Amino acid sequence: MRRGVVVAWMLFSLALTPLCAGAAGGDVPKAGRVTLVDLGSGACVPCKMMQPVLEAVTARYGGRAEVVFIDIRKEPDAATTYGIRLIPTQVFFGRDGKEAWRHEGYLDEPGIAAVLDRLLAE
Repeated sequence: MRRGVVVAWMLFSLALTPLCAGAAGGDVPKAGRVTLVDLGSGACVPCKMMQPVLEAVTARYGGRAEVVFIDIRKEPDAATTYGIRLIPTQVFFGRDGKEAWRHEGYLDEPGIAAVLDRLLAE
């Protein structure tokens, strides 16, 4: 079972790699789009717990909002850029590119959906 979780996490991380490339350098948030940035690490247990949540949110909001994962061990500058104190941290941006809300720690799908739905309604 553990091996399956690790493989799934690796595939998820690879799937999001293009979104992460240069994320700390200004590709995020996505211009004109509601954006969720999840900052974490592949070695962090709560971050691993976020993986299926992010997959579900990506499937649910695919055409309406961007979901971006940034591995701060691979992009350490992102921790400074986003003011990260602990991981995982979710940062939500409105269409205007301004930070609208932030959460530190594990956040379940209904919690993420509530924030995204509010931002999409604005």
